[in-house]
Amino acid sequence: MFAAGVGVASLGPRLFGGAGKEKAPVAQQEQKPASTEAKVDLAMDAERMQLAQIELAPARAGMVAKRLVVPGVIVPDADRVARVTVKLAGTVSELRKNIGDEVAKGEVLGAIESREVAEARSEYLASKLSDDLQQDLTGRDKGLFEGRAIPEQQYIKSRSAAAQSHMRFDIARQKLLALGLEESEIASIAAAPEGTLRVQYVRAPISGRVVERKVELGAAVGRDSQSTEMFTMVDLANVWVEMTVSSADIIDVREGQSVRITVAGSAQTGTAKVIFVNPLLDKETRGARVVAVLENPKRAWRPGAFVTAAIAVEEKQASVVVPISAIQNISGRKALFVRVKDGFQKRDVVVGQRDGDVVEIVSGLSAGERIASSNTFALKAELAKPTDED
Repeated sequence: MFAAGVGVASLGPRLFGGAGKEKAPVAQQEQKPASTEAKVDLAMDAERMQLAQIELAPARAGMVAKRLVVPGVIVPDADRVARVTVKLAGTVSELRKNIGDEVAKGEVLGAIESREVAEARSEYLASKLSDDLQQDLTGRDKGLFEGRAIPEQQYIKSRSAAAQSHMRFDIARQKLLALGLEESEIASIAAAPEGTLRVQYVRAPISGRVVERKVELGAAVGRDSQSTEMFTMVDLANVWVEMTVSSADIIDVREGQSVRITVAGSAQTGTAKVIFVNPLLDKETRGARVVAVLENPKRAWRPGAFVTAAIAVEEKQASVVVPISAIQNISGRKALFVRVKDGFQKRDVVVGQRDGDVVEIVSGLSAGERIASSNTFALKAELAKPTDED
């Protein structure tokens, strides 16, 4: 019986799971490290994301600014407005451009028939012919004087006549320039047909668009109480944003600051740059005029439109910024959804300064992580649905 008891005792641990060497594998299994895979709060594949119209964006570093928001209005750039006027009296004989036409600098807008320009051109031709002849005579007298064939007094008289004829020619040329003719037109007068001497072409002083035409065919223009303005042109490649800033805020506004421009009720936005801060305050509004220049390559910004201008009075570099559309309020905390292998992970974050469509993330997210940037309310609603365990 003693021997049998010893045998049962030796088999006990194997039968009932007592402490012994057979428990070692279990202990080792309990010490196995946990999985390093990211937690998935919402399982979602690429196809479901596309159906839910959820877009991804990387968290990145960026600039955020404290902005001063003021109303503004779009106006033409004063340096890019041209009023096309005539400098002589005449009659409109041709109009090649109308309202809305795009015109290149130097392109012909219309033509005027004028007795004044005909007389000026005739005077130019006569003075040119006289000057050419006198210069030839003076050149011949110079050769004769050097050969002792004529006295010095005659050569001096010839030189004086040549100087006077050239002066008359130059005065006639300057008169044509004053009437608005270009150098190329003056040079071609001698070869031009006789009937064109009275025609003066009106050319565009800048490239831009015709926004106003003030004359009709046959209209008298020029002096003698007649209108001198024919067209108004505007180049809208750049426009100005005029703002009025109060005396309390103007101390923070400086030239060179960026300005975010938006139109109320529209998705149209742009970035301008402050180019002028009036040092004088308006007597009535007690505000200062501030002007910013805004690039307008597609002509989308129209003068006269009222806008909201947000002047960046203070800027700083943020380690992480995300679109404001990525942030949701969940259980009283700010959160966003980080893309992981099989779906999304809800991540609580601490937000900092907001700047328009982006917001600074102070903690809870690292630069480079991909997040849901659009339609995140659908993810919030999906997260709130009860599970089978609930």
